[in-house]
Amino acid sequence: MQQLISLLVENKPGALMRVAGVLTSRGYNIDSLTVAKTLDPTLSNMTIVVNVESSTHDEELLIKQIKRLVDVVEVVDLTDSQAVTRELALIKVTVSPDMRPALLKEADIFRARVVDAAATSYTLEVTGAGEKLDALIGLLHNYGEVEMIRSGAMAMGRSPKVDHREAFAEASRVSDKVRETVKL
Repeated sequence: MQQLISLLVENKPGALMRVAGVLTSRGYNIDSLTVAKTLDPTLSNMTIVVNVESSTHDEELLIKQIKRLVDVVEVVDLTDSQAVTRELALIKVTVSPDMRPALLKEADIFRARVVDAAATSYTLEVTGAGEKLDALIGLLHNYGEVEMIRSGAMAMGRSPKVDHREAFAEASRVSDKVRETVKL
């Protein structure tokens, strides 16, 4: 089983090392790690996927230990939530000229786009859930040699769902109150 953790940390040297140290010292294997600055240049966002089967430690305890680190501002466990999760892959496929149309058709199904075309290969860019990328990579092996580089998972919690009928009714009530106030 994998645990998906999102962190907001101070953008300082050593922050990543301290978080990774907590994970590795407790026997967790990091399957994926993505780090980037936020809109606030003093903060960075980390998305970490760890294999919890590789450790005998409690996942809740892990979150508590990460929260105690000095550079950590916020920790959110997105494992059981309906988070939006995406990965990016660049995939170079060696392909013969007669197979190019079929490869492009397959790529289009996955909404992959060609970012480089050479005499003997295409380089594709694709984003999506990890399973989608795995499926495309599996298909592309049928066309020729595949070279690939893949980002780690990036995740963000979903916003709460809105009941549009309820929101419309609330807007109507507010509008009625405004009209009554204006009449006075």
